Amino acid sequence: MSHITQLKHFEGCRKALGQQARVEDTRAAAEAFRKDMLAGPKVKYYESFDLVKVPYPCRYGLRNAFSRERLVEYLHIQNRLFVVQFDTSEGLKTLLVSPSDHERNGETPFFRRLQDNTPGLLQSLIVKRQSNVLEIICGIGLKPEDIDYITYDHLHTQDVRRWLGDRHSPGLLPNAKLLVHYREWASAQDLNPYQADWYCPNGISGIAQERIIQFEGDIRLGDGIALIHSPGHTEGNHSIVVHTDEGLWVTSENGISVDAYAPLLSKTAGVASYARALGTEVIINGNTLENSIDQYISMVQEKTIAGRSMRDPRFPNVFPSSEMTPFWLFPGTTPGFYVGKASHGHLTPVQR
Repeated sequence: MSHITQLKHFEGCRKALGQQARVEDTRAAAEAFRKDMLAGPKVKYYESFDLVKVPYPCRYGLRNAFSRERLVEYLHIQNRLFVVQFDTSEGLKTLLVSPSDHERNGETPFFRRLQDNTPGLLQSLIVKRQSNVLEIICGIGLKPEDIDYITYDHLHTQDVRRWLGDRHSPGLLPNAKLLVHYREWASAQDLNPYQADWYCPNGISGIAQERIIQFEGDIRLGDGIALIHSPGHTEGNHSIVVHTDEGLWVTSENGISVDAYAPLLSKTAGVASYARALGTEVIINGNTLENSIDQYISMVQEKTIAGRSMRDPRFPNVFPSSEMTPFWLFPGTTPGFYVGKASHGHLTPVQR
């Protein structure tokens, strides 16, 4: 793929012996990268679509910061699909970001146990399935064969076989290739028990190698879009950076709310006071705690790349791939800032 190019902005920025020195070196590199991205072209089209709302433990999503954990065990996260079109030297490309197959993803061990231990009536109340990937892409005028790439910031809970196929099926997105950091791909195939609890069993089994594009470091996919290695939540986590007329959107699951990137402004119970007491500028999403030091650095990196939100400049222009969303059954979990929806540019019909 000659249109995919390597980026050098962040090489060596995490090499300092001091942990805060790594934060500041990465922040400086992120500022330079942001300047370069903003000086370049925008993507042709970017839009978010709701897929499913699911419960997620407060003790993970707001690591140690939520003050009502004894009364409220869960918060709601909204999973979304992002559709992006961008120009390249090889023509227009269409990318799906976070195309979650929420029917199969439910077999992830943690969520399987949660479902098995939750009465059916309560399940119907706290799990809200809104749409699916094929309904969305067909609804906006795309065909399954129009999709060139899919990517996830990391592979927790993901089963990608429905899209890419395996030994038994050709897959429903016949031309799509998975863009994945090589460390994420390797980890997902050799998990310890703590990590395996968050990966869908056999979710990547039997996928043909020609359907996988493993990358190292940071890459530019085309005009206005880059994938930046942002380890922490997982070793191979990457952030999706998209240049739109609303600035740079930065998407990952290192944090599950924009509040997590500006905790002193949070309205969620206890988060601001916890951040103030600790002196932290981010609240990590810590269900697996693979590397909290890198995750902290990555969240600073993400919010620096994002810059200020045009909707509320007190907050960064981060759009979490799973965003904490208000829900009456989980009091105290309403965020101070909620993205909800973004739509920019115009979808171009694909000519093949």
